Amino acid sequence: MKITNATPYIYFPGSRKNWLFIKIETDEGIVGWGECYTHLDRDRNIHTIVEELCRYLIGRDPFNVKSFTYFAYVDFAKKRGSLDFFAAVSGIESALWDIVGKALNVPVYKLFGGAIRQEFRLYANGWYYKANDPQEVAEKALEMVAQGYTGLKIDPLPEAWNMFLTPEDEKYAIERIKAIRKAVGPDIDLMMDLHRRLSTYDALRLAEKVEEYDLFWYEEPVSSKNMKLLADANEKIKMRVVTGEELYTKAEFKQCFEMAAADTINPDVNNCGGILELKEIAAMAEIYYVSVAPHNCNSSYLGTAAMAHACAGMPNFLIAEYFVNLSEARDRLAKEPLIVKDGYLLLPDRPGLGVDIDEEELLKNPYKQSPKREMHQYM
Repeated sequence: MKITNATPYIYFPGSRKNWLFIKIETDEGIVGWGECYTHLDRDRNIHTIVEELCRYLIGRDPFNVKSFTYFAYVDFAKKRGSLDFFAAVSGIESALWDIVGKALNVPVYKLFGGAIRQEFRLYANGWYYKANDPQEVAEKALEMVAQGYTGLKIDPLPEAWNMFLTPEDEKYAIERIKAIRKAVGPDIDLMMDLHRRLSTYDALRLAEKVEEYDLFWYEEPVSSKNMKLLADANEKIKMRVVTGEELYTKAEFKQCFEMAAADTINPDVNNCGGILELKEIAAMAEIYYVSVAPHNCNSSYLGTAAMAHACAGMPNFLIAEYFVNLSEARDRLAKEPLIVKDGYLLLPDRPGLGVDIDEEELLKNPYKQSPKREMHQYM
């Protein structure tokens, strides 16, 4: 079997950022689909890298997945990685596994030792957008609980990514967390995401203030680019600390494990290097007793399916992210949608990733440039 064509597509789901997919065709008529992580204002950069990598796919055997990803990093990128590069590689890698699974008539997870779970607990994200008043946020949280989600995540801070908290910003965050906890009660797991924006002092101060609300985790209190500071923060914070959103491949997670910088990691299958890379990162985490809660920010059913196949046989899987505000766009695009029931994702059991794209729908909503965002005054 040889690859005959590879084509990237940018799709606008109707709000926020574009989605980026890759279609890989073979001389035996088998087609694989993958999804690349995208980022506001950087989606065309990733698309360009995918286009360039596609030239090197033609004529290759799609079964040689590791050979291609290693070539991409060593020869194509000359060992100079980035979010944009690894997002491109991850989408291609998933599409190759999709082909392999379809060619062998098995779901992808069976290529990696099979499954130890048939469903995955999800936490809801994206549910609180445009809700600023604490009471309004609390009402939206209750809507998620009514839909069966037992885990909810929120970034409670104002939009500007200030390193230092003003008294007003601190109060704003605490009031939102307090209102949610009061509304949903003690049995719902509440996650707080700081998006690696704060100084160590401010992250620790805020952690002390919200500790009484029994958070399930405290995500990215400081940037993992300074692993010592993150490790110091983890030692002092009396909650589960999560990191990994800005780390890619095994090499960048190694120091995190060695320095005990986090209790849980959240790599994204759509940008960490792909399905096999996520499994290998998780295997490293396992021997350090670190759990895995995959980041899943984009994400159409393709990216979510890739995450499920990677996590099916993962002993240290904890919980996965799911953006509920994207459900309508997912349903339009997927020929065979994944099943999410009572806050759990069911493992797809069809060959390959188990999800195919409706190409007619894909072409209806092409790339749309993101609106210019407000340039904040940073402290």
